[in-house]
This record gives sequence, C-alpha cells and structure tokens, in this order.
Amino acid sequence: MKLRRRLAIAVALLLPSAALAQEAAPASETSVYLFNTLFLLSCGAIVLLMSAGFCMIEAGLARARNAASAGLKIIAAVAVAAMMVWLVGYNLLHGVEPGGFLGTAGLFAPTDLDPVGRGRASAADFIFQTASVAIVASIVSGALAERVRLSAFMIFSAALAGLIYPIAASWDWGKGYLEADWKFYDFAGSTIIHSVGGWAALAGALIVGARRGRFQGKRATPMPGSNLPLSALGAFILWISWFAFNGGAQLAFGSIGDAIAVANVIVNTNMAASGGVIAAIIMTSMIYKRIDLTIVINGAIGGLVSITADPLSPAIWQAVLIGAFGGVIVTAGVPALDRLRIDDVVGAIPAHLFCGIWGTLVVPWTNADASILGQLVGAAMIGAFAFAMSALVWIAVKYSIGARVNSDQEYAGLDKSTLGLEAYPEFTRA
Repeated sequence: MKLRRRLAIAVALLLPSAALAQEAAPASETSVYLFNTLFLLSCGAIVLLMSAGFCMIEAGLARARNAASAGLKIIAAVAVAAMMVWLVGYNLLHGVEPGGFLGTAGLFAPTDLDPVGRGRASAADFIFQTASVAIVASIVSGALAERVRLSAFMIFSAALAGLIYPIAASWDWGKGYLEADWKFYDFAGSTIIHSVGGWAALAGALIVGARRGRFQGKRATPMPGSNLPLSALGAFILWISWFAFNGGAQLAFGSIGDAIAVANVIVNTNMAASGGVIAAIIMTSMIYKRIDLTIVINGAIGGLVSITADPLSPAIWQAVLIGAFGGVIVTAGVPALDRLRIDDVVGAIPAHLFCGIWGTLVVPWTNADASILGQLVGAAMIGAFAFAMSALVWIAVKYSIGARVNSDQEYAGLDKSTLGLEAYPEFTRA
C-alpha cells in the first residue's frame, strides 16, 4: 500500500510537469516573437534619428542664410517617405515574384495571420523600412542644399521613396532578380540605400546645377559652412544610429545566434567608422598639410557606408581596412567633384555613392557566399536604374514647376526668401 501510494503521488507530481513542458514550446516561440518585434521597433526608432544627423550635417555645412531650410527639407522628407512607403512602397518592395522585376503596389496594412511563422510583427518591418527610406531622401537633400526648391525636392522625394527605391530594393531584399539569379549580397544597403541615394543626388546635382558663384572658370570657390561643430554632432548621431541601422538588418534578436550576430555587426560598424576617420585625418594632413574637419566627418560616413554591405562576415581588422579605404575614397572624391564642376554641398556623392560601390564590391573578400560578378552586376544594374529614373524625374520637375530658386532668392538665402525667417538672425542681419 505504501509503495502504491508513493507511485500515485509521483504520478500526480509528474502530470503538471508534463503539462508545463507542453506549454514551454509556445512560450518560447512567443518570447522569440516579442524579442524580435521589440528589437526591430527599437532599431526603427533609432534609425529615424539618422535623419536628425543628416539635418545637422547639412545645416552646419550650408551657409548661415540657408541653415533653417535644411531642417525643413529633411523633416519634409521623413514625412513624405512615410506616406509613400505606406501608399505604395512597402508592397512594391515585398510584393515582387521570386526572380521578378516589379512587385504589386498597394496600401500597407499589418498582416499577422501567422505571427509565429513570420517571427515578428509586420508593422515592425514597416517602421524599420520607413525610417530607412528617409535616409535615401536625406542624402539628396544635402547634396542639393542652398538652391533646390522645397516643392521640387518634395516631389522628387515622393518618387524616390515610392517608386525608385522600392523597385531597386525588391531585386534583392524582395527576393527578386538579383537575389535569385546573381546571389547579389547587400546586408544593410551599401548599394540599395546609399548608392541609390548617391545616384539620385548625382543626377540632381547635374540637372539642377551648381550654386551661383561656386565655379568660376576652372576654379572652385570655397563656400564655408556656418556651423562645423553642429556638423560634427550630426556625424556622431549618424555614427551611433548606424549601430541600429546595420544591426537591425539582422531582423531578429530572439536567439543566441541572432544576438551574437548583432553584436558582431555593431563592432565591425564601429571599427569601420574609426578606420574611415583615421584614414581621412592622415590623408588630409598629407595632401593639405592640415586636417580638414569636413572631410574627416565624411570619412566617418564613408567608413560606415563601406561596411554596410556586409558588416557581419569580416574580422575586425578587415572591417578597419574596409572603412579606412572608404576614408581614402572620400578624401579623393571631394576635390574630384570640384574638378568636374559638380556642386555637392555636404560631400554626399563621395561618401554614399563612391563608398557604397566600394563596400558592395569588396564583399567577396570576406564572404564566400558572394561573387565579384554578382556584386558587379547588382551594383551596375541598380545604379543604372536609380540614375536614369532620378534624371527623368529631375528633368520633368525642372521643365514643369522648376527645380531651383531664382537668383534673387538664392542670393538672399532660402531661409529669408522662402521661409521668412533666419536660423541665426543675430549674425546674418546687418
């Protein structure tokens, strides 16, 4: 009897344990889902701060009479990007058929019928994508500062966020042609985000034209920025936010493997930025016999852009070298644009376009799953599409409503002539 009673008690004790064990699997899936969703929402919020960094860089490198307009343009770009991703961009990116070229447009609406299978809330994906798209428009804003009309910029930003970017991104991130046929690899967007923004900026700079007085014959006239400490602060904001930008591209944080991957991505991102800064300091001190803060700022950005195509695979020393070469590219690229008479106020084209191409092509050095041919095809195809489409939009804007302000407005400054206010009234008033 005692033995039978003991067995009965043991069975009774084991039954609740078995029930709890059956519930453990769903609880684990729930935890993964919650971690992934919270991670992506947090990264999306931090990535949105990158627009603040771009705003500070542009306001600081623009002349005092155009500083406030920089803030207005980028705030407008963030809002326009959000609207266009919602209206058409998100589904255009993710609605492409495997191996296809063009997705199905339509309004985004959260679809969480299989939340565990997806691994995260669909709205978290949407927020992260919206914050990332705003970066593309911010790149264009800085390059065309001091002369582009706000209405023209907003129209172009809508086309960029709603059509040009999502179509290009769908060829890789949407499992389209480049991913399916060429195994093109772009982890967080050296090409898909930064080169697309750079190509759009280059098309705009060529079609809108240079600031009046920027070039006289073969000579480039310096137009110093109004607030370099503000630009340096903007670079720091970008640097820190880039951890979420690259880390968030992992899209998950609910397992030990994902956590390790995100940590390695952030370490490599930081080291690449450091390599870009040190390279820019050395290069400018050798070439100009003094250190140029504006190029050093872009050296940090160039290093960050360079590592973005694959911040996971490289060893730390490789990440440093990849970022350092980005700093070299920026240092050489800024005066090269001057020689070509291309006016880029913030140095966006060297930092985002040139370094984006470099970062994409160097991926096979550290990632055996990528090929140099696949990377070349991807960079060339996306570049040709982004430049051609951007040029068409800029030309249409130029010959319809006009792409730039008139000479009187440009001379007075966009702050006073188009906004009716001044960023630094105590310094700019006579």
